[in-house]
Amino acid sequence: MLESLITSKTRLRILVKFFINVANNGYLRGLAEELNESTNSIRKELNNLLESGYLEKESIQNKVIYKANTQHPLFGILQKIVHQHIGLDTIVEMILQRMGAIDKVVIIGDYANGSDSGIIEVVLVGTELNVQYIDQLAIKIEKEIKRKVTFYVDECHNGKGLIIYEAS
Repeated sequence: MLESLITSKTRLRILVKFFINVANNGYLRGLAEELNESTNSIRKELNNLLESGYLEKESIQNKVIYKANTQHPLFGILQKIVHQHIGLDTIVEMILQRMGAIDKVVIIGDYANGSDSGIIEVVLVGTELNVQYIDQLAIKIEKEIKRKVTFYVDECHNGKGLIIYEAS
């Protein structure tokens, strides 16, 4: 869906990297390695996104670090679009519709770090969760979002990750 709107694959991968999780940042050579692209193509896209105001940069120890500009008027909208592109909204919706005892839903692994590896790792935090039902749900979600989804069930999760739902 988003590929037809944003025709540059490099730009799309950079947007996913920075907008899936506001804590993500990167520098030119690191992004080139991570995305397996030339530094020249990464530099071109970073400059375009920087010029548009979607990214901001900061110099730290002889490195220019890029990150999402959370003050940009379209930041929230772009983040929602990226989450929909990845399928995070569908995951949360399908989980919460059919399970009431969920305390927290956390994305871990590559997607939490902004890499589109094709495998979404999700930690479901709650008590007395039906593991068999979760396995069936994973199959349905995979068909819906066309990505592999791996669920982990835990009673508490204090590790790193992108919290996409937390019960009040």
